[in-house]
Amino acid sequence: MEKIKMITPIVEMDGDEMTRILWRWIKEILIEPYVELKTEYYDLGLVERDKTDDEVTVKSAEATKKYGVAVKCATITPNAQRVQEYNLKKMWKSPNGTIRRILDGTVFRAPILADGITPYVPSWKAPIVLARHAYGDIYNSVEDKVQKGQNAYLLITDANGNEIRRQLIQSFNGDGIVQGVHNLDESIKGFARSCFNYALENKIPMWLGAKDTISKTYDHRFKDIFAEIYADEYEEKFEEAGIYYMYTLIDDVVARVMRSEGGILWVCKNYDGDVMSDMVATAYGSLGMMSSVLVSPDGKYEYEAAHGTVTRHYYKHLKGEETSTNSVATIWAWTGALAKRGELDNIPALVSFAKKLEKATVTTIEEGFMTGDLIPLFKKEGVTPTKLNSKQFLYKIAEKL
Repeated sequence: MEKIKMITPIVEMDGDEMTRILWRWIKEILIEPYVELKTEYYDLGLVERDKTDDEVTVKSAEATKKYGVAVKCATITPNAQRVQEYNLKKMWKSPNGTIRRILDGTVFRAPILADGITPYVPSWKAPIVLARHAYGDIYNSVEDKVQKGQNAYLLITDANGNEIRRQLIQSFNGDGIVQGVHNLDESIKGFARSCFNYALENKIPMWLGAKDTISKTYDHRFKDIFAEIYADEYEEKFEEAGIYYMYTLIDDVVARVMRSEGGILWVCKNYDGDVMSDMVATAYGSLGMMSSVLVSPDGKYEYEAAHGTVTRHYYKHLKGEETSTNSVATIWAWTGALAKRGELDNIPALVSFAKKLEKATVTTIEEGFMTGDLIPLFKKEGVTPTKLNSKQFLYKIAEKL
């Protein structure tokens, strides 16, 4: 067949370790035979981020603002051990956090369902989509160690540095730690509208959970902004669509989610969403079966896998040992970006290709061919699962495609 031609490039953000290996194979085996791939490439591997003082991450985010669609491989956020391992100049911040800060917006994560992969929570019959605010909280925090006898204050000044008010956080009678977090009304408003629009588009109810009984200013601001925007802009539309919006405490949401049948949009603050998306993904079967997209308020899209760089498999790969690494979420990052690019540039063949690649991937699993992480979860009458290594799985999908 003639290769599908693209018009506008996708911003391609390469990553680290085993996912970097899978990234190259996915392009070679599943995409490039069919698509004349047009990307603006940025190497977000840890070595290159260190070499450029993380400027490459900023440039990739700015390119996403320019071109509108990006696809990102999983990357390492270095801790002290990684600084030593890679001989880094410093402990660089999360590239995801940097990109989210520049683009703002909301991360939507949805499980990838396949017949035969049974969720650990028996009542979950439909997807639980998790919306994660992508700005502020501990990801843009300031923190420090404090010694015994020192005091920490929350200090507010005007633009000229004149003190407006201060609050004592703690007088330390022993060594300790302190952290300051923030958020912006405009970011929360963009978050709210992104979530309400997603719920309307997909016709699913929407639940927001926070802890306003404890955090009477910070979390309460989320509650109030969502309530105001819902009442002013969305309540009638939700009623017409036959869906609803609900706010309740985060612990109540967790209890309700565990009893639910799914089919909801669960809206979380940044840290809550980081944790709960992994819980939801694992409960549906595997972190390798969770799609993720960052949507900015002005309609820019960055697609990625919801999991990390699969370090353990990478070191096996370096030794020449066989791995069986689940590449489904990384495939979904590419299909999401290609479909969105095709939609924005009016290339129906590109959208169709992306959907067929997704269908081929799911069908391959449903017919019993999968990576090792899915074998214990697969239960389908008349089908005995076959474990494939990382590359065999991609070639099996290519057959189906």
